[in-house]
Amino acid sequence: MMKIGTLGCTLAVSLLSGLFLPRTFAESRQDPHIQQLVRSAVENELIKDRDDHSRWQYRSTVRRPEGEFVYLVVETDNGSVKKKIQQNGQPLNAADLEKENERINSFVHDPAQQAKRRRDSEQDDKRAENMLRMLPDAFLWTIQSDTPDATTFNFVPNPDFTPPTMESRVFAAMAGEIIVSKPESRIQRISGKLIHDVKFGYGLLGKMEQGGTFNVERRRLAPGVWQITESHVHINGHILLFKTINEQEDEVKTDFRPTPSGTSLEQAANILHNQPGSQTAHR
Repeated sequence: MMKIGTLGCTLAVSLLSGLFLPRTFAESRQDPHIQQLVRSAVENELIKDRDDHSRWQYRSTVRRPEGEFVYLVVETDNGSVKKKIQQNGQPLNAADLEKENERINSFVHDPAQQAKRRRDSEQDDKRAENMLRMLPDAFLWTIQSDTPDATTFNFVPNPDFTPPTMESRVFAAMAGEIIVSKPESRIQRISGKLIHDVKFGYGLLGKMEQGGTFNVERRRLAPGVWQITESHVHINGHILLFKTINEQEDEVKTDFRPTPSGTSLEQAANILHNQPGSQTAHR
């Protein structure tokens, strides 16, 4: 669902290792007109996302603390199939590619794995939708700039908003920017920075550390169709009795092409197998 992302949701200008928040902005009251503009953009995203049944193939480059990985991805109506083809700048060798083929083959022929993936995806979509719906009320909004091409909104936490869940407490402690593209009124970029620590159970159950950031960028691929093309998440903390959370990931998606209508998971696996750089040496 949420092509604005995990949030999704997961849903700006590169954020801003030293975001400055003047007291007059942080303490200002909500402007109903600006809030309504944000609410309209959110509602438009939800409607467009609901009506978007397009499926895509693309190349995903992911950077994590343990290294850089390149994947080929094919979306279908029954889920996505993903194949790793490079690691740390080097193509996978024949043995590792064969392991990828075996993993994919197991998935496309295992209804239980597919059902679990589907449940996980539905939960992610619901979280992303909930976060998106919170935007107009969770923050105080101002307009930074307004041009014929886009409106840039700034946001800071709304002190009158009570987050309903633990993860929304983290989200509602962010400040940042949203760019809404015209004339389609689509969210083009959203970024935020955690402007203070968020403690759970007075810090005994966990704490998310001030300074964590996220940045999501989207691009128009076809009339009415937008996709996330970049996401950058850098958050540190610990939660649930000292389990450390180090969410450090950068993903860039390129080379988008439509997936043919009605493509099955098995057909998607064959598409991946026949892509350059995706085949084992002996085949």
